[in-house]
Amino acid sequence: MAYQAGRQRSQPRPVPESLEAQAYLQDYATLIEAVPFPSVVFDHRWDVVLSNVAFETLFGGVGAHPTAMPGDNFLRFVLFHPDAATVLGEHESSWCLPMLAHFAAAVERHGQDRGLASIRRDIAQDPIMDAAYRHGLPHWIRAVGPGAVEHDGAVRQVVHPDPRWGSTECRIVDDTPKTLQDMGYTRLTLVLREAARPAPGGPGKARTTRNGAAELRAV
Repeated sequence: MAYQAGRQRSQPRPVPESLEAQAYLQDYATLIEAVPFPSVVFDHRWDVVLSNVAFETLFGGVGAHPTAMPGDNFLRFVLFHPDAATVLGEHESSWCLPMLAHFAAAVERHGQDRGLASIRRDIAQDPIMDAAYRHGLPHWIRAVGPGAVEHDGAVRQVVHPDPRWGSTECRIVDDTPKTLQDMGYTRLTLVLREAARPAPGGPGKARTTRNGAAELRAV
């Protein structure tokens, strides 16, 4: 995990065996820390390997959770954390369903992976999410097309704790160099857009977001 203000940077995790790979990740951590937007590197299970302070600031207000913190496993956060919808706007359609689609593809590629199997068991324990995964997801992909599943280039809603950003949009950019790809890692950056401000004296409404536990309807 990248360092936060007032503390030292911890070791990236999970740490590769190769010393050269470890050194690369240390330098890459320095690189993403220079990025002003939330940026995260994760493996095929969505276990977070690196993240910058901007990423941790975006999700800094979420409550503690034993298995679904955004800095530990981003997929689990999206699917299972009760505060996910307070940060990720249009939580179900813009975040849950695309992530479930990527999860399904990962299960096909890594069928024997214990980490993915554990996530699948947790999905199965939620009848609504399980129905969405097994039945609703294929229907949704047919309806919106495979392009809607991709993270790179997608514009999605977020709610930032900094009022300069507030409730706004971000464009997701997949900027994964070959070296990270060879390690089995992916990097995503959320390029934030400043929230539009109403003209002085003009009409304007505060945008609201859904609070409460993360939910998923059977599509």
